[in-house]
Amino acid sequence: MQDNRTLYEKKVQDRSQLRYFIGLIVRWKQNFKYARARRIARKRGAIIGEGVIMPISLAKKVNKNVTIGNHVSIHSDNFSSFRFPIKIGNNVIIGNNVKFVMGSHNIDSPEWENCRHNSGLIIEDYVWLCPDSVILPSCTLIAYGTVVGANAVVAKNTTEMSVVGGNPAKEIKKRSCIHSNLIVEALLGGDYYIYKQTRKNITSKKNA
Repeated sequence: MQDNRTLYEKKVQDRSQLRYFIGLIVRWKQNFKYARARRIARKRGAIIGEGVIMPISLAKKVNKNVTIGNHVSIHSDNFSSFRFPIKIGNNVIIGNNVKFVMGSHNIDSPEWENCRHNSGLIIEDYVWLCPDSVILPSCTLIAYGTVVGANAVVAKNTTEMSVVGGNPAKEIKKRSCIHSNLIVEALLGGDYYIYKQTRKNITSKKNA
């Protein structure tokens, strides 16, 4: 009989009882941390969806200009400013030490004042920003399904399903599919409830 389970389902459901409970305890501890981060961010005015994983250091910085969708994993707090709108879609992965340069300075002014010549930044669904990539203020849209390579410097908008890399980042190829079967929260151990439900599903089938 063909096994149509996802890799995540196989990983959780095929574990021994001992390994399952060890994994449950680890995720239970992480769940408190991530739930606290979401509460802090919401109290500061940010709109935060379900299953958002973010460092508490980031949650303490955000404000009403920040909107984050569902099932998002953020492993960086390196945003230069929250004075401009930042909208992050669903199932987005932001790797370690990704840098968002949200503003600049007017080099043609004797006052050298802060400025941004556009309306903010939109990161659409199923984007993956690899570690140490840099998003410059001249980029306002990271389109659906984009993958930004490690250490890439993104100076302009991307197109849907593109893989970009380099400095400045250029399109290398088109992505063939999105990470639709990935449990994004699992990347940083924030999948406590999904982990429990996935295990429960196979138990229910065995008892049916």
